[in-house]
Amino acid sequence: MEQRRAVSTWIEEACAAGARLKPACEVVGLSVRTLQRWRGEDGIQDDARAAAAQGRTPANRLSEAERSTILEVCNGPEFADCPPSQIVPALADQGRYIASEASFYRVLRAPSHRRPEPVAATAPNQLWSWDITYLATTLKGSFFYLYLILDVFSRKIVGWEVFAEESSTHAAALFEQAHRREGVDPRTLTLHSDNGAPMKGATMLATLQRLGVAPSFSRPGVSNDNPYSEALFKTLKYQPTFPSQPFEDLGQAHTWVAGFVDWYNEHHRHSALKFVTPGQRHRGEDQRILLERSRLYETARAQHPERWSGATRNWQPDTVVLLNPGKGTPKKEVEILHNDT
Repeated sequence: MEQRRAVSTWIEEACAAGARLKPACEVVGLSVRTLQRWRGEDGIQDDARAAAAQGRTPANRLSEAERSTILEVCNGPEFADCPPSQIVPALADQGRYIASEASFYRVLRAPSHRRPEPVAATAPNQLWSWDITYLATTLKGSFFYLYLILDVFSRKIVGWEVFAEESSTHAAALFEQAHRREGVDPRTLTLHSDNGAPMKGATMLATLQRLGVAPSFSRPGVSNDNPYSEALFKTLKYQPTFPSQPFEDLGQAHTWVAGFVDWYNEHHRHSALKFVTPGQRHRGEDQRILLERSRLYETARAQHPERWSGATRNWQPDTVVLLNPGKGTPKKEVEILHNDT
């Protein structure tokens, strides 16, 4: 009821400001007839329709336990290779009835997107993340496409290019170049991405298989399954030198991105890396740098202990970086995932 009153008030305010009733209703997913029924003669009313009174839950709906049983039976060793049209009669011969054949098909067709399993990186070139972002051009409605491959452990950009179109072929070629340049051993690297066409194209997947790289994908429609690439794009587009005007051609876009990549890899002290650069982290130089910082702080505290109320600043490098940590992941490991902006 509270939601209905609020929605009705919003629509009234919109109409008072000049909006037409039908478009205002469509914005919130209502029909004019539904709004009229809500309002009635005595103000906002409860929905008196039978389905609403019953909670809109069909009486013949399968329980979660029954759905789980169907999935367990269909994926078990006895029926893993059989369609429901074969499974249901076979179960009947065993004296078992779980649900109708149609219900079996309906349960099997229902999408089930579980959170991806956590992937850990303890060194460079174990876990990469990549994505594509748009770069505006001077031609309205036309874009260039920036492909960026990021090492999750070190945050170093290990591969990039600007193209005039999205393509699985471009992605595969760029990835293979980065893979060769980094000298990655077979079956030691996982590549994470979203579910875009270039990411799941046949050419790209065949390249990953040939190079012994394990693909990892975000859940459909879930953007925060790929947080490292999203954070990198935010850093890129909020960079003060990011052009205020669209790019005129590929050459101009390529030149700007090259400058950004050099700054990001070799000059940007990354907050998630205890403020060393991604390049230093990738080459293992961060160990020495952070150790020297720690010693400096210990010396400063020894010289003026009255100025310190506790331990010195923590300069210990993170040894494990996780992608998609689950709810049960220890807080210390989850904190590693914070985005650098």
